[in-house]
Amino acid sequence: MASPKRLPYTTAGAGGGARRGSGTVPRVVVLVFLFVIAPSIFFVFRSGGHVHVASDPKGSDGNQETDWQQQLVTNHLKSILSKEVIDAIAASQQETGALNLDFFRDHASPSWKTDDLVDNKMNTSLDVRDKEKAENSTAEHDSPLTYKAPKDGSDEHQVDTAAKIARRKLREKRREKRAMDLVQKDDEAHVKLENAAIERSKAVDSAVLGKYSIWRKENENENSDSTVRLMRNQVIMARVYSMLAKSKNKHDLFQELQTRIKESQRAIGEATADADLHHSALEKMRVMGQVLSKAREEVYDCKVITQRIRAMLQSADEHVRSLKKQSTFLSQLAAKTIPNSIHCLSMRLTIDYYLLPLEKRKFPRSENLENPELYHYALFSDNVLAASVVVNSTITNAKEPEKHVFHLVTDKLNFGAMNMWFLLNPPGKATIHVENVDEFKWLNSSYCPVLRQLESAAMKEYYFKADRPTTLSAGSSNLKYRNPKYLSMLNHLRFYLPQIYPKLDKILFLDDDIVVQKDLTGLWDVDLKGKVNGAVETCGESFHRFDKYLNFSNPHIARNFDPNACGWAYGMNIFDLKQWKNKDITGIYHKWQNMNEDRVLWKLGTLPPGLMTFYKLTHPLDKSWHVLGLGYNPSIDRSEIDNAAVAHYNGNMKPWLELAMTKYRPYWTSAFQHPCHPTVITSGSRSTPTRPKHASFVC
Repeated sequence: MASPKRLPYTTAGAGGGARRGSGTVPRVVVLVFLFVIAPSIFFVFRSGGHVHVASDPKGSDGNQETDWQQQLVTNHLKSILSKEVIDAIAASQQETGALNLDFFRDHASPSWKTDDLVDNKMNTSLDVRDKEKAENSTAEHDSPLTYKAPKDGSDEHQVDTAAKIARRKLREKRREKRAMDLVQKDDEAHVKLENAAIERSKAVDSAVLGKYSIWRKENENENSDSTVRLMRNQVIMARVYSMLAKSKNKHDLFQELQTRIKESQRAIGEATADADLHHSALEKMRVMGQVLSKAREEVYDCKVITQRIRAMLQSADEHVRSLKKQSTFLSQLAAKTIPNSIHCLSMRLTIDYYLLPLEKRKFPRSENLENPELYHYALFSDNVLAASVVVNSTITNAKEPEKHVFHLVTDKLNFGAMNMWFLLNPPGKATIHVENVDEFKWLNSSYCPVLRQLESAAMKEYYFKADRPTTLSAGSSNLKYRNPKYLSMLNHLRFYLPQIYPKLDKILFLDDDIVVQKDLTGLWDVDLKGKVNGAVETCGESFHRFDKYLNFSNPHIARNFDPNACGWAYGMNIFDLKQWKNKDITGIYHKWQNMNEDRVLWKLGTLPPGLMTFYKLTHPLDKSWHVLGLGYNPSIDRSEIDNAAVAHYNGNMKPWLELAMTKYRPYWTSAFQHPCHPTVITSGSRSTPTRPKHASFVC
């Protein structure tokens, strides 16, 4: 019985020596650990990765020896590993019974310092396990403790415990935190610059860029004009690299890049397609590519290049906005002007008119001017050719031309020309009469609010003040409201029809920028149902309604009108002059015009006051009577134009101007094909009537 009691001291003298306090015993402990215990652990893990308790036929003696060895190993491991690792080992040993080296590789503790080194392997293992769990989720119902039999039939176990789930969630949270830290470490100034570029780019109207843009993928053909685009991109990158080279004092590289930029720009020129390039362009592109490769090796800096390109983008945005303002200004200016050809024609006709004897200046059939049984038209214009097109196109399509009467009103400057034109080119059997607006003595500032306002100091300052901004970029948004036509009483005469034609019952008002394509006599048969104005409505689901034209922040507007009320078009309007007089339409117009002296109810123009004056007094006509937009909308369906009784060139692109849309011009020029018209010479995009000998004007 003595031998078993001495067995612990004999087998492992290190433990007994430690208790005896001998000075040589610690060295023995180290030797025993190095030559006995450490090799045992190594071979155990290498052979199967298991530290297990062997079955000992001797019973308790063998177990006691094995437990003592495990205790000794654990004590020494405590000096190497942290407490969390030791706890994980103990927990795993309690769960599985056998300790496996792969278990610790795949289930590393969050506190291990080698977490970053094995992170990729952990993620791969987790992805495999997540897939397996997903495939078996319907059978397992995500139970907290699941036993999975190995596919190879071995006795290994995979345990999915609450501890494993917690560790996995901890790893996921740690990865998310690292990702957030990386995002937050981004340069704040860099982010602000990017956001500023994005916000500024939203204000760019892509329509002004045209069809071609090097930043946009061409939908028609991915490979179309690839050389042009590549060369333009090379020029952009060369500019960026030249800035970097200059900032880093690489003058030789800077000069070389500048030289190549000039050569590429000369090679590209105005080309927008590969076919337009010079045959030397490919060589220039190849040389530029070599210089860019050299620059990339010497001065490439991703962050700086990104900032430079963003700065170039912002500069391009500013340039686009400037060009857009210039385009607006120039288009408005072109719309206001009269071409030289029309101006010269008007001057020559005026001279010829005042050379005529008085008895030859009168039109025939003057007795028809006040006959209410006939079809009467009102046309107010200072453009001789435009008025001629309206009259002739109406007569050409009329079934009974002799029943049509045209009342033309123009200004003093064009009065002689307008008379002379129709004296030389009478409208067949129709009746025509030309009047001068300056001879309407009743139309004065004491009666007409517009004339009184035009004489006010505020209106003169608005229109004529010398130091008013005149640059292309200043005031372009309100430029259209400064159009001289708003100063002309010809534009406001439409509100005084009963005063001008007191003996008529109905009259058809026509603008001078229309072309008549069908007989219009059916408009006199339309039942207006007690309304004053018959017009085609222009509103859609959300546009051309009252809130587009009127200031509904003003209480007078908000109290009296519906912002969703449908707008209608001036240009072809049938007016019941009897109802006009009964409802005092002109008085209503004067009331609103007086309230808008400081332009707080609407901007300048005649459509807004027309909408207010004829509010709830307008009868909608069928849309086939009147098609609009030929002066600004390039996408009107041709069948819609062909089926319309009147085609209206409302907008800036009038058909007698060079900026008119070519696709719509034939509708207007075809109205010149009248036997009484002078010869029309078509040159390029404009049609200019020439004045041959005096006799050639006579029908």
